[in-house]
Amino acid sequence: MGYSQTSEPVQLQRDCAAVMVPQGDEVTLPAGQIGYITQALGGSFTLYVEGNLFRVDGVDADALGKEQPKPIELAADAGDADVEKIVWDQLRTCFDPEIPVNIVELGLVYECEVEHREDGARKARVRMTLTAPGCGMGDILIDDVRTKLEMIPTIVETDVELVFDPPWNQTMMSDVARLETGML
Repeated sequence: MGYSQTSEPVQLQRDCAAVMVPQGDEVTLPAGQIGYITQALGGSFTLYVEGNLFRVDGVDADALGKEQPKPIELAADAGDADVEKIVWDQLRTCFDPEIPVNIVELGLVYECEVEHREDGARKARVRMTLTAPGCGMGDILIDDVRTKLEMIPTIVETDVELVFDPPWNQTMMSDVARLETGML
């Protein structure tokens, strides 16, 4: 799902779980609530409601009148390199709700490895940071990474470590991210 920034009006079709941006507080938006989709990226939505921003997960897309993301398919003969490519593709579907750029292009992912467990299943290990240490969306982004990676067939465990050394700065952004944010 590519970059999409709109101000599409929506009316919630049912009560819907959401996370307040950037505080990270979990709330329930009531059925009938009117809002505007300001960002629809990576299978989640950023909704503007009465002066506040909320992140709505893709599993609740139906509440917004949208379709849920399709499940990930993996070829039966897929090797480690194939799985690792899908892992990086999935990481590119994780977005900071306030910045329309994925966490890979932002330079927030420092390391990502896929390894085999003793039972033959795979485990993904991710070392990542945040644009600011006090970001209220940190736990939300970590849960998003974990959830997205565990959607991949054969990956049954994800270890996401949040680190602040080295501290993130704008030079870690890709040219794509700098262009998207007007910093190039």
